[in-house]
Amino acid sequence: MPAPRPDLRVRLAARRAEREQRQLLRRVREIERVDGVDAWIAGRRLTTFCSNDYLGLARHPALIRALQNAAAESGVGSTASALVCGQHRAHAELEQALAEWTGRERALLFSSGYLANLGVLQALLTRDDLCVQDKLNHASLLDAAALSGTELKRYPHADADAAARQLDSRPQAAALLASDGVFSMDGDVAPLAALAALARARNAVLLIDDAHGIGVLGPRGAGCVDEAGLDQDEVPLLLGTLGKALGCAGAFIAGRAALIDDLAQFARTHIYTTAMPPPLAAAATCAVRLAQAESWRREKLVALIARFRHGAAQLGLALLPSTSAIQPLLLGTAQAALDAANMLEQHDLLVTAIRPPTVPQGQARLRITLSAAHSEEQVDRLLDALGHVSSSAAAI
Repeated sequence: MPAPRPDLRVRLAARRAEREQRQLLRRVREIERVDGVDAWIAGRRLTTFCSNDYLGLARHPALIRALQNAAAESGVGSTASALVCGQHRAHAELEQALAEWTGRERALLFSSGYLANLGVLQALLTRDDLCVQDKLNHASLLDAAALSGTELKRYPHADADAAARQLDSRPQAAALLASDGVFSMDGDVAPLAALAALARARNAVLLIDDAHGIGVLGPRGAGCVDEAGLDQDEVPLLLGTLGKALGCAGAFIAGRAALIDDLAQFARTHIYTTAMPPPLAAAATCAVRLAQAESWRREKLVALIARFRHGAAQLGLALLPSTSAIQPLLLGTAQAALDAANMLEQHDLLVTAIRPPTVPQGQARLRITLSAAHSEEQVDRLLDALGHVSSSAAAI
């Protein structure tokens, strides 16, 4: 008799039990309602410092009106993929607005950043190719390379020289060099100029995932690539999301028209996915316009970041060296991060503990994020609470 076949459900349950035993189990918190940066959870009002609504646009009245008006005109759902009959005027207007904003010839919409990375890498790469990525890239980029079947080589974080060595390991292979723009857990910015020069010198295609830079960085809010002064030839593929600084949902890839047209033919996550709801596209277009016109939002965010970092330095807090809206406080163990998050919640503040496997072992943290919707008083209240957390931890 052959050995009994292992049960996949039992194996999965065992993995979950192990994660729970190690204090790494993730749990959903149900938000009952939201008012600005305040959220009600289990009847309690908590000021959030963990959302990606960097410009405070998610509840902007103009976005809500744009969504409602488009829903009244076109209905809620797009009813099909873009290439069947799901592409509406609202989608075309959003793609045009994104292309103009980022200085690219064309943009192509996806339903999420994960699907955008998966679709682009699957369309470009084959098993014979090479994909070189920063070790701290977002999971969607790493998963996309793995699922494409290509050879994936990772280099130490932000080390362009190491990236060059990885590219040089297979000089005859077609290659894609991919990096986050702003790294989602550390908040720092990739060495974009060095990566662009490297990609050009090695004839590799460069993709920058600027999910956390779009709307926030650059003189026009067009992201870290624009801030670095790099055009669509130096960064042929620019990916951005609509669900962070723009307060909506979805993603796009932008570049030269011919390249984006080719991706539209072969990116399976675009071809075989129902297009985003037209009302959401209309709201996102409104958000793009506001992000460009209301530069005070970025200016206020920069001022709040400086205020927070100055206060944290006075408290001796171990912030990572980030100038973005993402301000990670490194605490080490998962239990330390959980304890700190729980103490902040006692002060009516919501900051999520980030633990492995999202970050490496020994690097659990509070991922504090700031928004233009925060006030100076709220930032000061957070600093005061962090001072209490730090004092309590030191006393243990």
